[in-house]
Amino acid sequence: MEDTELNASPPGVDAETGTGASTGAGGESGGRLTLGQGTAMYVGAVLGTGVIALPALAARAAGPASLLAWALLVVMSVPLAGTFAALGARHPDAGGVSTYARLAFGPRAATVVGWCFYFAVPPGAAAAALFGGSYVAEAAGGGRTTVLITASLLMAVVTGANAVGLQASGRLQFALAGLLVTLLLVSVALSLPHARTGNLTPFAPHGWTAIGPAAALLVWSFAGWEAITHLAAEFRRPERDLPRATGAAVAVVGVLYLLLAFAIITVLGPRAADSAAPLGDLMARGLGGGARWLAAGAALLLTLGAMNAYYAGAAKLGSALGRDGGLPAWLGRGSVAGEVPRRSLAANSALSFGALAVVGATGLGPRPLVLLTTGSFVAVYAIGVAAALRLLPRRSLGWYAAAVALAAVAALLLMSGRYLLWPLVVTGAALLYLRRRRRPGSRREPGTHGTGSGFTRVTHRFPMIAGRVRGVRTGARPAPPGRLRR
Repeated sequence: MEDTELNASPPGVDAETGTGASTGAGGESGGRLTLGQGTAMYVGAVLGTGVIALPALAARAAGPASLLAWALLVVMSVPLAGTFAALGARHPDAGGVSTYARLAFGPRAATVVGWCFYFAVPPGAAAAALFGGSYVAEAAGGGRTTVLITASLLMAVVTGANAVGLQASGRLQFALAGLLVTLLLVSVALSLPHARTGNLTPFAPHGWTAIGPAAALLVWSFAGWEAITHLAAEFRRPERDLPRATGAAVAVVGVLYLLLAFAIITVLGPRAADSAAPLGDLMARGLGGGARWLAAGAALLLTLGAMNAYYAGAAKLGSALGRDGGLPAWLGRGSVAGEVPRRSLAANSALSFGALAVVGATGLGPRPLVLLTTGSFVAVYAIGVAAALRLLPRRSLGWYAAAVALAAVAALLLMSGRYLLWPLVVTGAALLYLRRRRRPGSRREPGTHGTGSGFTRVTHRFPMIAGRVRGVRTGARPAPPGRLRR
């Protein structure tokens, strides 16, 4: 009887992969996201607030040559997104990159990655909400008060949508993405007749080296390729639908970013660098002066899409960390596919409102929040890609994508510079938390309870049956780190 219990996977754990989701007949995981909803979540995670302000900042840094920075990051996104899609399809789990780090490098690495992502979302959400609020303030007036009120309302709406459940959130994201893509395409189409090729000269007024700083600014626009991995287990058929959703999202995001950047440069010309609302100015040229309100609506759609995707992913991640001991166990409810992680969502929402309150009290703008968030995401990318090289089958398409993505992430690390300070602080806090939990009297170690890494508790106490708990027969030689069971 005892042997039967020990060989059974803990509730929600797949014995084959060690993750918190398993597929049934037809490859279904028990999740509820369809291919269309998943694609919309992905588009919303990436095609977010970067469109609102960053085209002007990039133009200010590199002039028309900023178009090359946009193109560079679109190209870099292909292997990066492909890597995370391959990982998510093979190991669907609410922990996302945190789970991949655990499988490749152990529970400490998983906790560090989880903390980097989880605690990057609150400042990022506050910055995104402020971007959306700025457009509303420009259309309606009211200055900073309007900005802060709008930002607070955006956070409340996204929290409520996710609290209802991922089904409602997925439908909302699908509707938002459809409206957003249509609006942006119409805006570009109506403004392009005003484009002037003369606005492309001089092409590199600040020199070719200015493309690097412009690309560093645009990292914020392309952060999000890792976010969907936390929702991989929520797909009905993750092995089939996640790669398809990724391919569709890369195509949609790449085309829209390049079209918008080209239109803003060629239509607005030198004024693009000084525009506080480049998307609003572009719409005004194509649709008339009354388009300010339309631009505010577009900004709100962009902000809601990005915040909705990140709130959903962070809520699932927080519940997975609570489940595995990387965060307080109180947060662990809701990590199984189909459940709503309301406790983790509430904690992340409270931290986001706290970040917004700090901005309101100190008068800081969104720029510091953007830089903190970007540094954390690049750190998550680095560990996630490194894990992919160990977890994915060698010489598979996903493995080759990870090898190429590693070079891309190395470049992003160089561009991030001092912005990596925040993830270093978070890493130190995570390691301190782990150390305190291992003190005498602590209830359990990280990774020794619940799904995802529940086998750790059993293998520590009964090492002879470790192989069977992991889905490998007792007595078989353990696979080396780079060769997990296929």
